[in-house]
Amino acid sequence: WDYGYQIAGIANRTTIADGNTWNHEHIALLGKCLTTDLQGGYEIARHLADYVLIWAGGGGDDLAKSPHLARIANSVYRDHCPQGDPTCRAFGFVDRQGTASPMMQRSLLYQLHGHQIRPDVSVSEELFTLAYQSKYGKVRIYKIQNVDRNSKEWVQRPENRVCDVPGSWFCPGQYPPGLSTILGGKQDFAQLEDFNKGTNDEQYQKDYFDALNDPH
Repeated sequence: WDYGYQIAGIANRTTIADGNTWNHEHIALLGKCLTTDLQGGYEIARHLADYVLIWAGGGGDDLAKSPHLARIANSVYRDHCPQGDPTCRAFGFVDRQGTASPMMQRSLLYQLHGHQIRPDVSVSEELFTLAYQSKYGKVRIYKIQNVDRNSKEWVQRPENRVCDVPGSWFCPGQYPPGLSTILGGKQDFAQLEDFNKGTNDEQYQKDYFDALNDPH
């Protein structure tokens, strides 16, 4: 989602995320889409978008950042990572050579990142087709196959827009019913300094920071 501003400003295309991450639950859904297994990620993506852009330039590319995406996903979808693993260590690199863990290898992001580049990775064209690749393969854009037409039509109906006041430019919208089962598994994230919520998430926060402080 780091490239949303550039895509909107330069290419004049709508994105479902940009550098503004104030809606934690939304970016958690995107993190879940990108770091869950290929089929599961596809089933989310086909209700949200027409294309997926991957930055595959090496160094700090999307794959390098993906462990953070998995942790963000797990902060809202608590079954995303294995039980007892709040920092999602199951998703990441297992050695200095950049060997991906099994959970990372199964992910939508890993599969699209390595499609027809890594010898063991090839994504079915029934799910995604490579629509564009830059000269050196740093930017890869995939077309999502069989986008859910009901979801696409539902979000385009004016009556399904959600705005802060009638006629406002600020319309965060809402998700189509096709995602209701997935959204039913979320637990809204509570910031430590959020004093306006009637509940707290102290145990999760404690487990998370305990795991961060444990080098093993």
